[in-house]
Amino acid sequence: MYKGASTYNINSCETIEVFYNLRTDLDKLKYASHITKIIYDVTNENENSYKILQLFLNTLYVISETDKDLNLTIAIFKLRLLCILGFTPNIQCCTNCNDTDNLIYFSLKDNGFKCGICGKQDKSIIQISQSTKDAIKYIVLSPPKKLFSFNIPKNCIKELEIISKLYLNGKLEKEYKLEELF
Repeated sequence: MYKGASTYNINSCETIEVFYNLRTDLDKLKYASHITKIIYDVTNENENSYKILQLFLNTLYVISETDKDLNLTIAIFKLRLLCILGFTPNIQCCTNCNDTDNLIYFSLKDNGFKCGICGKQDKSIIQISQSTKDAIKYIVLSPPKKLFSFNIPKNCIKELEIISKLYLNGKLEKEYKLEELF
């Protein structure tokens, strides 16, 4: 790759991973297309985006090469992307009173967990199960290579999906919809 007068030019390249299964499964292609749209919006040319690229490639690999629930995969991707972009939720204590017990809500307005008492005063809260709370903590704190190495029950996937979707849409100030291809 070399820089021309106003653009970069590629002299030669070699494919490392083609994610072939994305071409053979329309659902997988739809989810890969969805994360690609988000990546396009949050990255800029000539910007160091190594962590975002790493997350993008790992997510494409999980979508393409595994049978992991696609909604869980996208929820993990969205929440971790927000962490990379500087919107890491407060997962250690209540965002209002700093209590570490009884954290049963996720506040979209205050970016993190809220206790049972403080959550009742917040209209932007979503009640979460213990499994969802543990999943959010894992997504925020885990090393990149182990990010997708957990599963949660279906009802918790739905909770995580709602939180990640609303949190992403709110922080990026744009509504991202998983669109049908056909």
